[in-house]
Amino acid sequence: MESRKLGRTGRHVSVVGLGCWQLGADWGDVDEQDAIGVLAAAADAGVTFFDTADVYGDGRSEQLIRRYLESGAAVPGITVATKAGRRADPFAPETYTDANLRAWIDRSRQNLGVDTLDLVQLHCPPTPVYSDDRVFEVLDALVEEKVIAAYGVSVETVDEALTAIARPGVASVQIIVNAFRLKPLERVLPAAAEAGVGIIARVPLASGLLSGKYDEQTTFAANDHRNFNRNGESFDVGETFSGVPFEVGLDAVRELRGVAPEGWTTAQLALRWIIDQPQVSTVIPGARNPEQARSNAAVGELEPLSEEAHAAVAEVYDRLIRPHVHDRW
Repeated sequence: MESRKLGRTGRHVSVVGLGCWQLGADWGDVDEQDAIGVLAAAADAGVTFFDTADVYGDGRSEQLIRRYLESGAAVPGITVATKAGRRADPFAPETYTDANLRAWIDRSRQNLGVDTLDLVQLHCPPTPVYSDDRVFEVLDALVEEKVIAAYGVSVETVDEALTAIARPGVASVQIIVNAFRLKPLERVLPAAAEAGVGIIARVPLASGLLSGKYDEQTTFAANDHRNFNRNGESFDVGETFSGVPFEVGLDAVRELRGVAPEGWTTAQLALRWIIDQPQVSTVIPGARNPEQARSNAAVGELEPLSEEAHAAVAEVYDRLIRPHVHDRW
């Protein structure tokens, strides 16, 4: 699989990574054997980047990654990115203290079984945190102490991303980029490329909407965020279906099916569209089973989409999706 430089980390990672939120919680139940199977299938297919967080299943996702990496069957050379900050209680700027950051990061080191974490990302913190020099001084100190090898941020908005990119120590920015979220293409991706900051594209399939597998009769489990966070009841609504109303997304996906090259699925179209953005370091679709993990990884070997296909994605976005998301994030 193609690999790209992950910004200021200096590491090269597969252009298709693996998002590990599903392995922890909030996507229905995934048992341990299935979760390990997903990690193994992704790595066997050439994935060298796993993205997790300390709050995914209260550490379960990190612990499962550790079990896989310590198994005799693990593929070497995996970069693991985790996140910190959502354990804050209350979830407020003043909780991002030296003591809290160190405690959260030490817990992730224990969960993952390492002395030095490859990459720690602030996990969509309150907006003032991006402008708080004290927070980034702590992160710089942790790099010097070799507690973390590099740090980045996960953001909700374009403005947060631009603030982070301007900081010299930020190695990467994780942001929602998909066929339903085109705004980052205007300013964030060019700014990141100019600064040498990596872009990790998350929510690439808009919480599964862009898989093309859902319809008006689709239901989700009670413990699935696509059920309990439809209107932002638990966290930013932009994380669920990229903030697009479910019925609007279904209409858009039906049109995008006609854009996909012959023999391609809608999910392959959506993932390849992201990979075609040269400023994107890696895209991190999740997977609930090994088959999904292998299918996602295979997109890294598909040919780029045509100019006509890219124009069609933009037209569907402008006509159906833009009014719902463009001015919000």
